[in-house]
Parts: sequence; structure tokens; C-alpha cells
Amino acid sequence: MASHRRPKQPSRTRVTVLTTAAAAAVALSSQAANAAPSEKPTKNEVKAKVDKLYEEVERATDKANGAEEKQEKLEKEIDTLQDQVARGQDELNTMRDSLGLMASSQYRTGAIDPSVQLFLSSDPDDYLDKASTIDQLSAQQVEALKKVQEKQRTLAQQREEAAGKLKDLSETRETLGEKKKEVQTKLAAARKLLNTLTAKEQAALNAADQRASRDAGGRIELGNEVPASERGAAALAAAKTQMGKPYVSGGSGPNSYDCSGLTQWAYGQAGVSISRTTYTQQNDGVKIGRDQLKPGDLVFFNSLGHVGLYAGNGVLLHSPKPGAVVRLESMSTIGTFQFGVRV
Repeated sequence: MASHRRPKQPSRTRVTVLTTAAAAAVALSSQAANAAPSEKPTKNEVKAKVDKLYEEVERATDKANGAEEKQEKLEKEIDTLQDQVARGQDELNTMRDSLGLMASSQYRTGAIDPSVQLFLSSDPDDYLDKASTIDQLSAQQVEALKKVQEKQRTLAQQREEAAGKLKDLSETRETLGEKKKEVQTKLAAARKLLNTLTAKEQAALNAADQRASRDAGGRIELGNEVPASERGAAALAAAKTQMGKPYVSGGSGPNSYDCSGLTQWAYGQAGVSISRTTYTQQNDGVKIGRDQLKPGDLVFFNSLGHVGLYAGNGVLLHSPKPGAVVRLESMSTIGTFQFGVRV
């Protein structure tokens, strides 16, 4: 017969614990709900974070530009080496053919003397070391063998050098891919942050950026400072013709620019070749202080994170950041001044 037991009632302690836990959960949920609105970053916080991301984008872009420049250089060097190896191999084959003809001639006369054995040896270096005892070798034959040896050594060195550069090229391409990916990741993060703002807040940021730009309207007074040099003046004049063109990571003209792409392009128009990145452009001239700046000088900011052209009266002409255009801007709004460089 089945027993009918009365269900066991939870103890007072258990009821108290459950009630307390439930109350705590409700309280935490309430706190989270109340805290959620305040966790949304303010417009100024978003701007600060986005500006920091854009600074990191410029650094990554510069590293990518450097890798791309190195890649192009390596590709040219490898092409040259491979051409040299191909020509050298043809020359070596011709030499060996000549030695073969000599061997055939001696064979027809009845024997191949030791000198011709040397010509046909698979290891001419080893055989030539022993050849000092072979008095049959003529001076002409010795000279021919030495040329074969020298060509073999040269080809081996060129092949080894080409192999090293191919490995370097592979690593450089990998670095380039990583830096391009980093740029895209940081740009996406910046866009995500900007999308947290309301339309009104985004409009306010855009308006502030436009006020900083004051591009072709000429509302920034540049003064009458004398350029550092004719080439500096020519570079600055060329850069001014690009005002209003967009910043694009990796851009080097003529339709878009990043910061060092603009300075390189501008000096190129002045007939002066400077390198591609901020990290290398710092070495393309003589470093100078802020009080020595003249129109046309390169000006570096944020630990080599940014570069532009000094335009006079404390104003920089530069390609500032994603979403902006080539423009004139007070140096006081750009970041931490590092030094100038007179090309």
C-alpha cells in the first residue's frame, strides 16, 4: 500500500537565503538598468577615443607604406638578380660547350689528356687544385678553367642572394597584410564609436571639424614669412593646389593622400625626391626647432605619427585624418609638436 507522506516544508533558513538571493538579483538588475544610460560615452569622450584611433591608424598606415616601399624595392632587386643569373648561366653554358668541343677534338686524336679531363670534371675546383702537377696544362687552358670557376662562384652567390631576398619579400608581404588589416580594424572601431552618437552630436563634431579646416576660403592668415628655400616654396605651392582632396590611408596622389603621401608628392613636384613614410622623412633633411620653421619645412607631430608642411604664422598644410581633406590648420590643434625638418 502506497504511503502518503506530507511534503517536506523548506526550512526557515532556506527560505531566508532564497529570498535574500532573489532580492539581491532584483537589486543588481535594477542597478544595471539604472547604470546603462550613464555608460554611453559622451560626445567629447567619443571624439577623444576616435582621435586616438585615427592617430593609431596613421601609425599603422605609415608602417604599411614602409612595407610597401620595401616590397617594391625588393621586387626590383630580385628581378635584376634573376636576370643576372639567367645571363650568367647562358655564359657558363657557352664556356662548357667550348670545353666540350676541345674534348671532342682530343678524343678524335686518340686520347683525352689530363687537361681535358679537368675541363670535363664535375668538380673543376677540386680538379684544378690537383692540376698543379699536370704539366700538360697550357696557360690558355688554365685561364679558361679559371673563368669557368669564377662564373660558377658568381652564379652561386647570386642565387644565394636572390633566395635571401625572396624570403625577405615574403616576410615583408606578410607585414604589409597585417598592417593593412590593422588599419581597417581601427577604422571600423572608429566608425562604430561615431555611430553611438546621435545625429545632432555627429553634426556638432562635423561642424567643429569644418571650423578647424577653413580650407580654400583663405580665412587663416599665413603672414609674409620668407620660405626656407626655393624647393620648399615650390613644394608648399604644389601642396596648396591639392587642398580639398580627401585623406585616404596609403594615398600618395594625385586623387587622395595620407599625411606623408602629401609631403612626398609635394616635394616631388618641386623636383626633390624624399622617402615615403614619416619615419624616414625625418632623415630627409636637417632637424630644426619650432622657432626656426619657415614655409615649406616638414613638421612632425605625435612621436612621428604625423607630418605636414609649414605654411607660415603657426599654420600647417596637411592631410589630417580619415574623413577629412587636405587643409590649412593651426598647429595648436594638431597634437604634440616634435620637430621640423628642412629638406
